Amino acid sequence: MILDIISIGDELLIGQTLNTNAHWIAKEMDALGLRIRQHISISDNKEAILTALQDALNHSDVVAITGGLGPTNDDLTMPVLNEYFGGKLIKDEQVYADIEEFVSRRGSDMNENNKRQAIVPDNCRVIRNKNGTAPGLWFEKDNKVVVSMPGVPHEMKKMMEDAVIPWLKEKYEFPAIVHQMVQTQGVPESKLAEMLSDWENNLPTTIKLAYLPSPGRVKLRLSSIGKDRSEVLQNIQVEVDKLKKIIPQYIYATENKKIEEVVGELLKQQNATLATAESCTGGYIAHLVTSISGSSDYFKGSVVSYANEVKVNELGVKESDLIKYGAVSQAVVEQMALGVLQKMNTDYAVATSGVAGPTGGTDEKPVGTVWIAVADKNGVEAKLHHFGNDRALNIERSAVAALGMLVKRVSIKLE
Repeated sequence: MILDIISIGDELLIGQTLNTNAHWIAKEMDALGLRIRQHISISDNKEAILTALQDALNHSDVVAITGGLGPTNDDLTMPVLNEYFGGKLIKDEQVYADIEEFVSRRGSDMNENNKRQAIVPDNCRVIRNKNGTAPGLWFEKDNKVVVSMPGVPHEMKKMMEDAVIPWLKEKYEFPAIVHQMVQTQGVPESKLAEMLSDWENNLPTTIKLAYLPSPGRVKLRLSSIGKDRSEVLQNIQVEVDKLKKIIPQYIYATENKKIEEVVGELLKQQNATLATAESCTGGYIAHLVTSISGSSDYFKGSVVSYANEVKVNELGVKESDLIKYGAVSQAVVEQMALGVLQKMNTDYAVATSGVAGPTGGTDEKPVGTVWIAVADKNGVEAKLHHFGNDRALNIERSAVAALGMLVKRVSIKLE
């Protein structure tokens, strides 16, 4: 089963509005078992809608359309679809009642624009809208489905969940589609591909592999499709187990989880606590850790020691070592980690000190030079990294690398 997604609206074309609808629909439909052929954004005009719709129906079984169902004259989706499918416009009393109730809840009176939205094609299945005034429209032709929904995200999502997905399940029998993520950290994509070359070349033809890089991480996505979900899962698990033997030092999760989530889970398993001492990352590690709900159970706090005097006064870094080695050094970052470990009385601590850029680099320590340390009550370890020239990316890569080191350190105690 193949799906096309058509998003209507000039605001999408000019970058005024981010198209989150297509992203959400694609994710939900993929999980259902539909293969997404494309999603496109088009202008709200008759010719563009008809051209996109005909192309979609030539290639796909289901077409999901969002946008252009509002009450104003520039909203053309409903009349264009009515014309395409050869319907007749009628007043739907149930839709009228829904609109009347919605408008009343908002403390307003029905106007002509609101009333006009109760006019729908007589040859479609109406999707009721409890969160707005525009109903959704479900058309069928030659065993294909075209569903049109409002562009307002929360209205669209409610229709999808309450009507569209259940109706699709009633109409079609879907295959099992499985995407298995294997999350890696600490190895660049090119090196990872080289390490996995033999394994990749021997993958079953039923399993597709994708490398999905992001700053400091590479996701491996194994995808397969079949009639029996348990069989598909079993076949993928065989390959995941092989990966665990080939690159165990780089894998931090075999689910679609953020590394900060994994950190939290590992700390909770140990009933352990964490603190951070951050210079070049400016509190970004603490931000990632605390972005996870429940992080107050294991995260105590952070010292953002941007200035050397803070490193000395708050973390106990030796001023003589700052003078001798500089702030971006193994000696200093190790003292930062041990200092915040003691100050916050935690089980683990991570520290960063580096040159985020774009200024501040030297021949000895160019932009992108970052020292990261992880400490616990058994000692401290530090590692030197050389990232790029982009400040934002350097901060993100440093934070991810720090959490990666922490995952490995905490995991050792759980083995």
